Amino acid sequence: MAQQNSNEPLADLTSPGALNGAIATTAERRALYLKLFSGEMFKGFQNNTIARDLVMKRTLRGGKSLQFIYTGRTKAEYHTPGNSILGNSDAAPPVAEKTITCDDLLISSAFVYELDEVLSHYDLRSEISRKIGYALAEKYDRLIFRAIAKGARQASPVSKAGYVEPGGTQVQVGSGSGALSDAYVASNLINAFYDAAAAMDEKGVSTDGRVGVLNPRQYYALIQEIGSNGLINRDETGTALQSGQGVVSIAGIKIYKSMNIPFFNKYGVDYSNLGTGDTDPGNRGSFVGVDMERATKAETGGNHYGEITDGDDSGTTVEGQFNTSCGLIFQREAAGCVEAIAPQVQVTNGDVSVIYQGDVILGRLAMGADFLNPAAAVELHATSTAPTAFGTSYPANDA
Repeated sequence: MAQQNSNEPLADLTSPGALNGAIATTAERRALYLKLFSGEMFKGFQNNTIARDLVMKRTLRGGKSLQFIYTGRTKAEYHTPGNSILGNSDAAPPVAEKTITCDDLLISSAFVYELDEVLSHYDLRSEISRKIGYALAEKYDRLIFRAIAKGARQASPVSKAGYVEPGGTQVQVGSGSGALSDAYVASNLINAFYDAAAAMDEKGVSTDGRVGVLNPRQYYALIQEIGSNGLINRDETGTALQSGQGVVSIAGIKIYKSMNIPFFNKYGVDYSNLGTGDTDPGNRGSFVGVDMERATKAETGGNHYGEITDGDDSGTTVEGQFNTSCGLIFQREAAGCVEAIAPQVQVTNGDVSVIYQGDVILGRLAMGADFLNPAAAVELHATSTAPTAFGTSYPANDA
């Protein structure tokens, strides 16, 4: 049933939203109406930062580095009647050290013009501050994961003949010569987790605080296997299971997902090497699957987190040091981070604001990270070619 009759005389329409009386289209009739802000900016893609709470953290004051002491083992023997007991002739237990240095000051900043703030109908300053804080946290996460991978390739600092302590472990995901796509196969990952757990048990690493960190596609490949085997903890279901916050476990190892782990010389994912049936989602922007950056002592001013591009400090051409790396399993003693200045945001004011008619928002962080107990670190790698060791000279391991 028609409710409108266009044949009758039309009412004269008053359009208070029209610009200069232009009412031919709906857009023209609404031209002057307020464009309301939704109350929340479109937030940039963000990854969870988890590494800080999974390793040892210490505050640094009054020095450039922290020293960590290792004590090795000694031996026992039966006493022969009549013999004097004068201590161990091998001077056991042996003692060694490891140092972690504070890197150069890490910063992220933005200038906010006061007039822009006055004219803006949303809280620009808080959003910028949050983004700056996130940039620092992401860098923090990535460096710690790189330090753990570094430790998995090291021998123990306790190297006295006859008293050598266990070092790090590298486990292949898959078998034989393998392929990079093996990194996404659930059965391969499950076997690798059990191999890693056995290696840490054999090397005397505590079962308390063991975790594994995979990329999202690996994590979800494991979840899809839950209904068909008993290898993964099936007590967690629904949202809790799919959150990726350490609620799934294999061999007592809690599993997390992160886009900040080293993965085939990139962070989180390498779209040129996906698993069977996986596809590139497209429209990835500038921050998904990015290349890992060079982070030697020359760049950081402190610790050595790995060479990525061709050409090392001596001019020798080298292959990327994370080219087959595809996951980490570790216990909290695997790495440590030292903080001289915790992540914080500073804002200018006073005369500076008057001169420039705005404020600089500055985020800063002074920290350093490196491995501690190599035996507590396991690096997963695809293909039979394990990533090569770097920074092997104790106690600083920065060259």
